[in-house]
Amino acid sequence: MKRIVLSGLIIIIFLMAGAGAGLALYVVKALEPMPPSAEAQRISFPPGTGVAQLALELEQKGIVRNARIFTWYLKYKREGARFQAGEYDMTPGISPDEIIGQLNRGETVKEAGLRLTVPEGFTLRQIAEKLEAEHGMDSTAFLQAAQSYKAAEGTVGASIPEDASIRYRLEGYLFPETYEWKKDADANEMIASMMQELDKRLAQLPQDWKEVMAQRNLTFHQMLTIASLIEREVVVDEERPIVSGIIHNRLKQGMPLQIDATVQYLFDKQRERLLFQDLLIESPYNTYLNKGLPPGPIASPSLDSIQAAIYPAETNYLFYVTKKDGTRRHLFAETFEQHNKNIAESNKTGNP
Repeated sequence: MKRIVLSGLIIIIFLMAGAGAGLALYVVKALEPMPPSAEAQRISFPPGTGVAQLALELEQKGIVRNARIFTWYLKYKREGARFQAGEYDMTPGISPDEIIGQLNRGETVKEAGLRLTVPEGFTLRQIAEKLEAEHGMDSTAFLQAAQSYKAAEGTVGASIPEDASIRYRLEGYLFPETYEWKKDADANEMIASMMQELDKRLAQLPQDWKEVMAQRNLTFHQMLTIASLIEREVVVDEERPIVSGIIHNRLKQGMPLQIDATVQYLFDKQRERLLFQDLLIESPYNTYLNKGLPPGPIASPSLDSIQAAIYPAETNYLFYVTKKDGTRRHLFAETFEQHNKNIAESNKTGNP
């Protein structure tokens, strides 16, 4: 009789162990990610929604295998209290911990709003016209907002000189980048974020950039002006410091910069080619008629052009001419005689 009871107990123990193992296997399987899919599912988690209801939607949208098991998992992990309400895009194939991470970080879908890409080398007028074309914002109103905008103390925008000859005060200060704003954002909000982006990007320069700029006796406004000239003149990155060196060399020697881009800036639309009479237009921006730098930047420069303006290549070059072979590279010269030879060489490459 004792043997029968003992045998029965052993069988019960084995059955319980087997059931426990089966349950554990079931839970592990239920917590495995769903088969991956590239198509994101919109998950709604309104304020006041419980985690059980959220888990049910996750199951219905194919993000988790079992809502009840996922709810138990959240309790086991002591998660859910920090979940942030909102709309989420989740793709099948992410793990339970990745789901938890998204909800804790509040990686909600951004409300559809205004999006604008400002290309490198764009002028303030081009930015305003792009906003009008893509989002219906009045370009004149944007330009007026830029003229009256007051930068916060301690930012680079606060150092813009009070100079009546500056065409647009914020020219060059709106950093080229892709921006997103809420639908009801006004011109001042947009301008503020673009100005702030410039300050943020300057932190990526070498730590001594301010000291080096001061050693060259340049104000920030002057440096940004040089950077804008480089941006409009150079396409090939490795040539930016070389052209910067030429600008610095000509300034030191008191030579006029004679940069076509400063004349192009006088027209609302870029001209295919400048005529001789264009070079005679009276303007402080015309670097054919005036020595030194123009009153301010002529476009929004990239960080590469800003760095080149601060750290020019040390050469004896004083001239450059664009190759006409389609590469948009330049030929450089130390003397006017060599420059004329480069011009002839460039013309040859343009007429095979």
